[in-house]
Amino acid sequence: MHIITRKRLNEFVEKFPETNSALADWYRLMKQNDFDSIADVRRIFPSADKVGKLTVFNIGGNKVRLIAAIHYNRKKIYIRAVLTHKEYDEGKWRE
Repeated sequence: MHIITRKRLNEFVEKFPETNSALADWYRLMKQNDFDSIADVRRIFPSADKVGKLTVFNIGGNKVRLIAAIHYNRKKIYIRAVLTHKEYDEGKWRE
């Protein structure tokens, strides 16, 4: 899968360095695999949830929420936001 953009991951890790390994693992696993559906994603990330047109990943022991738009037909993942659990719960990412 092609991931757009890693910049959001890097910016989050700058603020929260303890999330580096968990986000690096997510990035590596997403790059190494081709997914055709949310069911395929859940084989590797069982806690991935579909929220409207977006997919929400719980990363790092539920400390980080990564929100992405996955275009299975084009094999592209657009990272919309990387948030702390608290930021995610505020719900501003839905706007």
